Amino acid sequence: MGRKLSPEEQPWCIDKVSGKVLINKGVENVCIDKSTICFIDGFNSKLYYRGYSIEDLAQNSTYEEVVYLLLYDKLPTKRELTDFSGWMREERDIPREVDELLCRIPVDVEPMEVLRTAVSYLGNLDPGRYDTSREGMFRKTIRLVAKMPTIIAHWYRIRSRQDVICPDPRLNHAENFLYMMHGTKPDQLSARAMDVSYILLAEHEMNASAFTALVIASTLSDYYSAIVGAIGALRGPLHGYANVAAMRQFEEIGSPENVEKWFKENILTGKKRVMGAGHRVYKTYDPRAKIFREYARQFAEKTGGKVKDYYEIARRLEELVMSQLCETRNICTNVDFWSGIVYHAMGIPIDLYCTLFAASRTIGWSAHILEYIADNRIIRPRLYYDGEVDREYIPIENR
Repeated sequence: MGRKLSPEEQPWCIDKVSGKVLINKGVENVCIDKSTICFIDGFNSKLYYRGYSIEDLAQNSTYEEVVYLLLYDKLPTKRELTDFSGWMREERDIPREVDELLCRIPVDVEPMEVLRTAVSYLGNLDPGRYDTSREGMFRKTIRLVAKMPTIIAHWYRIRSRQDVICPDPRLNHAENFLYMMHGTKPDQLSARAMDVSYILLAEHEMNASAFTALVIASTLSDYYSAIVGAIGALRGPLHGYANVAAMRQFEEIGSPENVEKWFKENILTGKKRVMGAGHRVYKTYDPRAKIFREYARQFAEKTGGKVKDYYEIARRLEELVMSQLCETRNICTNVDFWSGIVYHAMGIPIDLYCTLFAASRTIGWSAHILEYIADNRIIRPRLYYDGEVDREYIPIENR
């Protein structure tokens, strides 16, 4: 028999005030560094990028402008934005070898796994892959942010047995993605909704995928390894797939008339939970959800049909969540509750939703990597050991 360690023998786990073992399961509310990138006020429904409210950015900016802001900590002038947007447009094409790789991947492979593989391979082909300077990291960031939508659109076309569509430098980031997906220039509502979607999902402080990226980057590994790790974390159903689950939920409900019955039978009984509701940080309404909800309403009015049905299902379900769960349990609808309806209205398949999340969030991951490694310290947490020590070793012939 061995012996159990006392808490005093693991002083790094002892709270200095209470003297008790302190374990933050899920690293909840543990601040690992200072940052000037993003602030979430989860009690007052506020989200800021570099000090600018998400409402102002969604109403007045473009994704290219937000990328510039997150990278350089300032809003660009007209000249700076023109030059920067031109740089991004020049970097949209993906190497022929990446397209060949996409053609060899079975069409039933999950899209986030395809994206993970393609980004990893892209890192092998990046002309600056060995450039570890800060300027080199900026260049890699722009290249990858520009290429992510091309990878997604090309994979969609390849698996659908359609010819891939090359990027159009006359179109902005959002317009070009929808053009590469569908082969036609998007209408004004779709183009703006896609652009706002990129803005809303560009950054969200120290979530699971951003933390994964920092853990990898803190070892001074390469940029692409850090981003691939973040994609892997985002791929999990508890992180980036909530909008997919929300859309499946609306499909299950079927019609607006079934909402109340479904809610009573599944939510109030505890059989299921509302997908796209609740958040680790937001204790009130997610400010991004409000913006997505408005675009969902506009699409419902414009297109009718299934989009209108989904919107009405979501609207009625949200009313029940806000009246019966938010006030009593701080469970409010979040960004994932509404975003899927907007993507559906733009003709984007459900299984691609998380890849759009990754394409948007690449700039946020990159900004955190650049900020953290500027004053780097390898991320190395500890565990409280709850097993035995000094156990007697018995030779194998005597066991």
